[in-house]
Amino acid sequence: MTDAFPYSLDNKRYHTLHYHNRQRFGGRVEKAALNGGFTCPNLDGTKGTSGCAFCDGGSGAFTHALPLQEQLAAEQERIARKCGKPVPMIAYFQVHTNTYAPVEQLRALFTQALAFPGVVGLSAATRPDCLPEEVLALLAELAKKTYLTVELGLQTVHDRTAAAFGRGYAFAEFLAAYRKLQALGIRTCIHLINGLPGESLADMLKTAETVGKLRPQAVKLQLLHILSGTRYAELYRSGQITPMTREDYTDTVVRQLALLPPETVIERLTGDGEKAKLLAPLWSADKRKTLVGIDKLQAARDTWQGKDFRG
Repeated sequence: MTDAFPYSLDNKRYHTLHYHNRQRFGGRVEKAALNGGFTCPNLDGTKGTSGCAFCDGGSGAFTHALPLQEQLAAEQERIARKCGKPVPMIAYFQVHTNTYAPVEQLRALFTQALAFPGVVGLSAATRPDCLPEEVLALLAELAKKTYLTVELGLQTVHDRTAAAFGRGYAFAEFLAAYRKLQALGIRTCIHLINGLPGESLADMLKTAETVGKLRPQAVKLQLLHILSGTRYAELYRSGQITPMTREDYTDTVVRQLALLPPETVIERLTGDGEKAKLLAPLWSADKRKTLVGIDKLQAARDTWQGKDFRG
């Protein structure tokens, strides 16, 4: 790469969220992690009762069991401590399926969050099978008024893998929902997980290649964490799951980035597992080392996001 990657301000070779936020907001923005009190079709009996095999509370460990205004105030304080000063926030409804409710309930909750001082946008993590037409209409309305992101948990394009961990919908259903969001002009972030049982490197690269051709506005890449209390924890303890090594994960991510279009924002390259419940891989607790390793491997191979992208 003879010139600096154009979608980065700090010599990264991928489209950083830092760069995106600077361009969109003119400075730093942080996500306020929120629990809207939603459930999930994989928990309430509609499609299952125990969640996906890797799921432990739908990221609830990173939120507060408080009324919404108190959650926002607590997150505002946390973010100010982290950054050394108050910064604008994205109200991030993170726990379980955040469009899985009557549309007027969603309207009231999202409107309340957007009215909180310092909130400059909204992000809702959800499933493609929880986007009925009336909810899509609400999201389209909100997208015209604020910075909105809908985060879709896909994890893999391979239906055989999804069936094994109990996702509850096929890739075709994801694709239909994604296309509806795009037709409505709604910014969409796709979640992917590397290291799912039974998947090879070729499978993970195929997922990245397929998602890349959809040209999503954003992608989150995640390592499979084995957390106590999940179905995967039982399989791990019995030796039926072998987590990825740091070296294999780094290699996979670098290859995947090359398959994604350069304009797609990379909102995450690894993730947090609640340390008190993390069984494996323990190396994942050191996120900085993983991110540095990705940077170094990209440089060593002289590769970058989009190098192998074929739209």
